[in-house]
Amino acid sequence: MAAASPAARIRELVSAIRKADHAYYVLDNPILSDAEYDRLMRELVELEAAHPELASPDSPTRRVGGAPGDRFAKVRHREQMLSLGNVTTDGELDELDDRIRRNLGLAPGESVAYVVEPKLDGLAVELVYEDGALASGSTRGDGTTGEDVTANLRTIGALGANRGIPHRLAGAPPPRLEVRGEVLLQKAHFEAMNRQLLRAGEEPFANPRNAAAGSLRQLDWRITARRPLSFIAYEALIPGNGRWKTHWQKLEELAALGFETNPENRRCRGIAEVKAYRDRMAERRFELPYDTDGIVVKVDDLDWRLRLGAASRSPRWAVAYKYPPQEEATQVVDIFASVGRTGVLTPVAVVNPVQLSGATVTNATLHNEDELRRKDVRIGDWVLMRRAGEVIPEVVKVLPERRTGAEREFRFPERCPVCGAKVVREEGEKVWRCTGAACPAQLAGRLVHFASRRALDVEGVGEKTAAFLVEQRLVRDAADLYDVPFEAWQRAFSRPRKLAPGEKAPELPEKSAQNLVDALERSKATTLRRLLNALGIPQVGEATAATLARNFGTIQRFMDATEEDLLAVRDVGPETAREIRAWTGEPQNRRVVERLLAAGVRPAPERVEARGPFVGKTVVLTGTLAGLSRDEAKAEIERRGGKVSGSVSRKTDLVVAGEDAGSKLKRATELGVRVIGEEEFTRLLAE
Repeated sequence: MAAASPAARIRELVSAIRKADHAYYVLDNPILSDAEYDRLMRELVELEAAHPELASPDSPTRRVGGAPGDRFAKVRHREQMLSLGNVTTDGELDELDDRIRRNLGLAPGESVAYVVEPKLDGLAVELVYEDGALASGSTRGDGTTGEDVTANLRTIGALGANRGIPHRLAGAPPPRLEVRGEVLLQKAHFEAMNRQLLRAGEEPFANPRNAAAGSLRQLDWRITARRPLSFIAYEALIPGNGRWKTHWQKLEELAALGFETNPENRRCRGIAEVKAYRDRMAERRFELPYDTDGIVVKVDDLDWRLRLGAASRSPRWAVAYKYPPQEEATQVVDIFASVGRTGVLTPVAVVNPVQLSGATVTNATLHNEDELRRKDVRIGDWVLMRRAGEVIPEVVKVLPERRTGAEREFRFPERCPVCGAKVVREEGEKVWRCTGAACPAQLAGRLVHFASRRALDVEGVGEKTAAFLVEQRLVRDAADLYDVPFEAWQRAFSRPRKLAPGEKAPELPEKSAQNLVDALERSKATTLRRLLNALGIPQVGEATAATLARNFGTIQRFMDATEEDLLAVRDVGPETAREIRAWTGEPQNRRVVERLLAAGVRPAPERVEARGPFVGKTVVLTGTLAGLSRDEAKAEIERRGGKVSGSVSRKTDLVVAGEDAGSKLKRATELGVRVIGEEEFTRLLAE
């Protein structure tokens, strides 16, 4: 196919950019990644430069942002709110500095003072103060006309997340002051808000920028008031423009007037200092409380700014340096189920290679089936990818407008793709799990769990040792731990490894190996509760293991129990009974138990302490305990003859309240039920 003519290509680019602008600025729902958008804009700029006769007056290269929406009254800015041009290389920064120095007529060697700051990823707004009081506030819109969101802006800071937007200024402000800045959501607030939306069954936001824009552009200001928005000021204007000599003076006065300014702002003498700041921020940017995708570089001297002027959509005295993209669009070429160390099957998207934050990404986790269905990711879809910091890349959203109809849904396999055992999804769980106890994909994780303190308590079998055993094919299941030769344990502890800060040097390999062999021998004298917990049976944690041990008494009776037998056990429901029976019915699981017994493991029956403050009591746990997990606390109560209930009623004897206790604590107070904290709970356990 012949290449499109310049005129046709310009029309294609203009159409694509206008659609993207409308989706981003008006609908708060981007359809292109920042990197894609920048590439289209650069191509359009180059084509219009080569063919100026084809550039229309309303080209996206000559306008700022998107047209304001129809939901709010329009506000015309006294001075246009310009966009910033983007650069991505040292050479482009050098060109900027050379052009500025040349246009100002500076002598060779004379440097320019710049103000630099992190580039905030939020929604640009303008606040107008008259006689020190907030008179109006608006979005940037198309740069000339924005939306009147005054009522919404007044609520920012209401949740105490920051100092917010002052309704009245401190100090001695000018008669009219126009303040420009960014409304944004800090990362912690964004994650908390999305969790609330998911709990309410609502669609979460794709990223903090869209969350901030969507929160601010609500018709009901009370909705905005419930969102933990922040505002950071970065520009101030007054009619006449004679109050300040430098931009740095503006920032200092903005802080004195009561605005939040960015503590990361710096003044740099010359472009070399700008590059050094950029490099420092590139290393630190993932530690910042907000998202940033670059830095903004501005000439500090305000008189020089006036002399440099502006182009149609961006100033000649400022630029945004963009880091490699954290978000990018790519296509899903396949989806497969990866089996983790705990047996969880995680859907993983295989995508066409894409550069994100300086790394080539080919895979992205889809977390679990619910997340896969919620995002509706299909094989063949175009998706928006994100990689923030050092985290695993993730699919942010599907781009449904790119679908062709050839996309295919992914279905979880009925059998484990690694070992062939049955795959199950437990009631109330979000994940599918492999039921095979000897599955190689999850073997290392199962070994660590088997040897953990509250299971068989074999000190020395950590993640690295377990991985070594699997890699060397020394074990196929937990029972093989008792058959590993002493020399193999020596090799496991002889491997060189880097010590963590403050970590003591390991013992000699022979001593470490002997200690582990001794621990394995001691572990043979265990309890049925510990063994059932160690086996990693679906839905059987410590508490359920203790209940099962008390009811069945021996491992053989447990392994032979029918679903009906299991349903007769207190707190074992139909789904749990089915999952347990599926596990005990799996031939490879039965072989593991038989081999453990043959190795000398002798589980004693569960002992119930018939004395103490919990005997015959019904206890409810609420909130988070620092010293025990919920299952651990439940097991300790049941071991002492108590019963743990999931709800508070008049029959409840005691409520144990940890941090962030919720409705159960309130209900207990209403009914007059005794409530204790973790400290008293720990004391009662010791009685």
